[in-house]
Amino acid sequence: MRVVSGIQTTGNLHLGNYLGAIKQWVAMQDQGECLFFLADLHALTGNISPQELANSTIEMAATLMASGIDDRAILFNQARVPAHAELCWILNGTARMGWLNRMTQWKDKAGKNREGASVGLFAYPVLQAADVLVYKATHVPVGEDQKQHLELARDIAAKFNTDFEVDLFPLPEPFISKAAPRIMSLRDGSAKMSKSDPSDLSRINLSDDDDIIAQKLRKAKTDPEPLPDSFDALAERPEAKNLVTIYAALSGRDPQSVVTEFAGQGFGAFKPALADLAIAVLGPVRERLNQLLADRDAVGQQLAKGAERASTLAEPTLKAAQKAVGLQI
Repeated sequence: MRVVSGIQTTGNLHLGNYLGAIKQWVAMQDQGECLFFLADLHALTGNISPQELANSTIEMAATLMASGIDDRAILFNQARVPAHAELCWILNGTARMGWLNRMTQWKDKAGKNREGASVGLFAYPVLQAADVLVYKATHVPVGEDQKQHLELARDIAAKFNTDFEVDLFPLPEPFISKAAPRIMSLRDGSAKMSKSDPSDLSRINLSDDDDIIAQKLRKAKTDPEPLPDSFDALAERPEAKNLVTIYAALSGRDPQSVVTEFAGQGFGAFKPALADLAIAVLGPVRERLNQLLADRDAVGQQLAKGAERASTLAEPTLKAAQKAVGLQI
């Protein structure tokens, strides 16, 4: 099994990223060959300053390392492996406008101003396809919002293989961890926790100190009712359900066992317990992160080493694709 996944370098990572993706990435390192990358080329499709992009790449790499990504996996930033962009251009000849027009994320991000959106934003899913196909990935961790893009990658791979009569690209399968929870905003239980939310109170950043973590959880939106003895009974109480989900994910427990423990208690008792747990789990990650960021050059060197390993895996696939389309004479 070869697993490939990336995360865009725009802003600090937060609790939702940690519980929904990073924690699973750390576990995957013992399940197969893993390549994890910082998607700095993808970040160019949005409004981000050069200095911000450079800083975010190092900071997010350090955060992944502090969370437990180590030499069992290959960690690198996308731009250091030119094969991503080169294969993307080749695959642009295979992908179809109609396919990209149907991408719901393109519709959402471009909004009504599609004529003013960048070509990069429109072709974003083709680069995503190249990201995984250049390594002949067998599995790709995906959330609900990325399933459509993985299907596109499979369509592009299948059409390329058929058009050029090669058996070059395997069709990557989704890697969906049942343990990966969907973490929602601390201010709105119907919205996913996001680094783009203008309210910093909506999320717990992995760089937040203990006092800020406790404060944010104390101010998290809830309702006046006590916790029930059944997790299913929280279906119509999104904020309460979210806090229970966070507690369960941080403690590695089933949500039902959490409500069983706290049944009948209000959030005046539950929130301090959740804050203590969050601080205990995230504190060591933050301390390690601060140590790593004290030597940013060393983090950059780690990314360079990862890029060398990744390039070695990507080069044969790129050459095979070039040969298939006639670019290798």
